[in-house]
Amino acid sequence: MPNIKPISDLRNYTEILKEVDAGSRVYLTRNGHGEYGILTMAEIDELDRYRAAYAMLSKLQKAEERATKEGWIDADELEKELGVSVD
Repeated sequence: MPNIKPISDLRNYTEILKEVDAGSRVYLTRNGHGEYGILTMAEIDELDRYRAAYAMLSKLQKAEERATKEGWIDADELEKELGVSVD
């Protein structure tokens, strides 16, 4: 069950922060509407990892679609394009 509090409860913020735990967010409302959420740093880090993974997968999908449309290159062409030699 979501832990929803009015933003005015932040006057006693130490009690509110005691209720925040991994997987147990506190949602703050203003005038009866959701406005803010309080998360643990672990949850924020996890969300950042998910966001980075999603961004990477999106770029890989776009690259694969482009390669399928325009054609793939082999390892020799890649080395030539990058100006390196892998022996």
